[in-house]
Amino acid sequence: MRVSTTDQSLDLQRDALTAAGCFRIWEEVASGADKDRPQLQLLLESVRAGDVVAVWRLDRLGRSLSHLIETVNLIETKGATLRSLTEGIDTSTVGGRLTYNIFGSLAEFERDLVKERTMAGLAAARARGRIGGQPAKIDADKARHIRRMLDDGTPKTEIASVLGIGRATLYRHLAAL
Repeated sequence: MRVSTTDQSLDLQRDALTAAGCFRIWEEVASGADKDRPQLQLLLESVRAGDVVAVWRLDRLGRSLSHLIETVNLIETKGATLRSLTEGIDTSTVGGRLTYNIFGSLAEFERDLVKERTMAGLAAARARGRIGGQPAKIDADKARHIRRMLDDGTPKTEIASVLGIGRATLYRHLAAL
């Protein structure tokens, strides 16, 4: 079980899961987008072959469709199944597997669309002359200044400080020479 805010109540979910025969219930107050979900981790660590992981609703289990698919795959690799009370999905049945696989296909389709749009956007930006990434912190003028200061024996820490760049940036620049 999961609620996103402290104002929400777990009672409805707890009652539904208890009525469905669940005898061990993990409760968590966390945002679905929160990657740190200790109760979910405990649940996943305790799942054994033959177990049924029941959730009140699918969105209580995963923070996104791809995260949900990943979590269900982990449950199933351990020999357990998933049952969602609200959506009526039970991966131990043929119909439940079909519904779950449709969700998986939709997630893959969504990932492919995002990838395709990203690649098209990058190609269009390159065609307009935009290379991408952050602007270089050390331009040609700073590079000449670095060379002069090094030739004068200025310590690298002082060079970085004078030019307003990090020491790591300076060392990466020098390593690339």
